[in-house]
Amino acid sequence: MRPLDLPEKPQWILSFDFDGTLHDPGGRPPVVGAFFEKITELRTERSALWGINTGRSMEHVIEGLIESRFPFAPDWVVAREREIWFPNDYGRWIGDDKWNKECEKAHRKFFRKVRKVLAAIRAEVEEHTGATWVEQAGDPAGLIARTEEEMEWILGRVTELAAPEPLLGWQRNSIYLRFGHKNYQKGSSLRRVAEGFGLGPAQSFAIGDSHNDFEMLSPESAAFIACPGNAVDEVREHVEEVGGHVCAAGHSDGCVEALRRFFD
Repeated sequence: MRPLDLPEKPQWILSFDFDGTLHDPGGRPPVVGAFFEKITELRTERSALWGINTGRSMEHVIEGLIESRFPFAPDWVVAREREIWFPNDYGRWIGDDKWNKECEKAHRKFFRKVRKVLAAIRAEVEEHTGATWVEQAGDPAGLIARTEEEMEWILGRVTELAAPEPLLGWQRNSIYLRFGHKNYQKGSSLRRVAEGFGLGPAQSFAIGDSHNDFEMLSPESAAFIACPGNAVDEVREHVEEVGGHVCAAGHSDGCVEALRRFFD
């Protein structure tokens, strides 16, 4: 699987959240053919680059591309909301070494600094909820709540306990929460990708459906912002507030709708 031929001079960066936005696991197909037709059109007529900006690991992104039978690969991927990857001429994915190493080094140092705060959050969560604390390679702190309501209670306590560490951030997707450094998330990663092609927020489009998309769905990261019709209420309200487009259609149909809204 290879990307479309790169334009001589890219003019636009298009950023798509994957699960819940571009990819619908219950859809047949998970990503509609009209999406790939629109991307091909925008490549030809607008010299647009496109990519996936997700909380998935790179391995799970590849699984998703295969599952959805993508006819061509994205031009770039942001995995785990912070790692940047590009396909080479042979269809293999190569990391942005400078950014990814800088990111991982910053996270290792930062997690050592905030370990007491995270320990306090973990103790509070395990004492008062049934949520599961998660530690794994690359993501040493996260949790899974049992319900959305339980997650709302947890977020209230996390906000209070994390106040002494202004750079301690977290990314939520439904009942899942991942802690990390606030300077490395979907928005900062999108800006890094755009800068690499000589572009900026004024030439960037972003669409997402959940809480971990807020930084990407910001005028600081993209001038053209949208959410699919199935987005959570908080994201819909945010997109309206910043003058973006709330789609009537959901998932990849919504992505096509948003692209037509901004680029036709």
